[in-house]
Amino acid sequence: MAEPGQRSYHEELHQGEEMKIHEYQAKRIFAAHGVPVPPGDIAETPDQACEIARKLGKGVVVKAQVLVGGRGKAGGVKLAATPEEAKQVAAKILGMDIKGLIVDRVLVAEAIDISEEYYLGIILDRRSQKPVVMVSAAGGVDIEEVARTTPEKIFKMTVEDSVRGLMSHQARWICLKIFKDKTQALKAAKILMSLYKAFKKSDASLAEINPLVVTRDGDVLAIDAKMNIDDNGLYRHADIEGMRDLKAEDPRETEARAKDLSYIKLDGTIGCVVNGAGLAMATMDLVKKYGGEPANFLDIGGSSSPEKVENAVRILMTDRNVRAIYFNIFGGITRCDDVANGIVEALRKMDISVPIVIRLTGTNEEEGRRILEKTDLVSASSMAEGAKKAIELAGKAS
Repeated sequence: MAEPGQRSYHEELHQGEEMKIHEYQAKRIFAAHGVPVPPGDIAETPDQACEIARKLGKGVVVKAQVLVGGRGKAGGVKLAATPEEAKQVAAKILGMDIKGLIVDRVLVAEAIDISEEYYLGIILDRRSQKPVVMVSAAGGVDIEEVARTTPEKIFKMTVEDSVRGLMSHQARWICLKIFKDKTQALKAAKILMSLYKAFKKSDASLAEINPLVVTRDGDVLAIDAKMNIDDNGLYRHADIEGMRDLKAEDPRETEARAKDLSYIKLDGTIGCVVNGAGLAMATMDLVKKYGGEPANFLDIGGSSSPEKVENAVRILMTDRNVRAIYFNIFGGITRCDDVANGIVEALRKMDISVPIVIRLTGTNEEEGRRILEKTDLVSASSMAEGAKKAIELAGKAS
């Protein structure tokens, strides 16, 4: 298990299977499903920000659109009372570096006179495979910090019936846990129902409003929005797939997706190449068990051509943290000789400076081994042996 404040590599893998979208994009999805959001629009230049503020005719908030947290603390969220001030603020925010990402667009939205702040969220629980609704009166702050320091302020409810989904009486019940005013609780419950609809219809793994605010006039609005979309559902949502911000992604993951490979960058030194997600998890668990750290999840798939194997090695070699590569191949549909040919091609075309350990078993394994006989690869007869050898060689290479 990961220490408090840290994520296990299993959690990192789940995160890697999601597509993050920007706040303004999430707000558009929310609004389409009935969640009330303040009016606003996206600007890529200070002049555009000025024009949007002029059209809104009120004070605005200018918010950097980057796929990382902490933008407020970094100076990426500013109020502006006039269109000219919005232009000045946007000029300062555009081009700003926030945690390694350059701000190239800002959301200019109507500024809201806030009375109270709350949190509404829905997340997919990977263990139960069911949505979990979370609400809190401690809105406007990092919900993970609230969970760590004052967990009693968060109320949770699992949506048990996947057919009926979240019921209106359930939404009212949980919102009454955090709202003292019944009228506001009922408004929030209606918003929660709309949020759940957006969550389900978009194949999201996370839909979050933080904060949900009560205005001085008693209105209830979502002034921030966050959504993560499950990659496995994107084939149903060409419109959402088109929202992908490639600049915010690891270029290796982008290249792998283009090459029909499943790749997620991790922080270790052992590059893992497998065929099948289950085998990948087992391989990484073994690397961890024997004292190593996996550098990635990389699944070449169930029917692998030599070209895919070559592409996999090419992607791994762009990661400077990789000190050894461990191929763990169980040949069912995947043919071991195809994998072997791919490795040989990679060795011929690339300057591979790290040791490679390979375990081949299954379809055409003898032929695969014959292909690899004239190489300097280190063979292993079992998964555990391969993991141990890769860790040992990585230590020598570092």
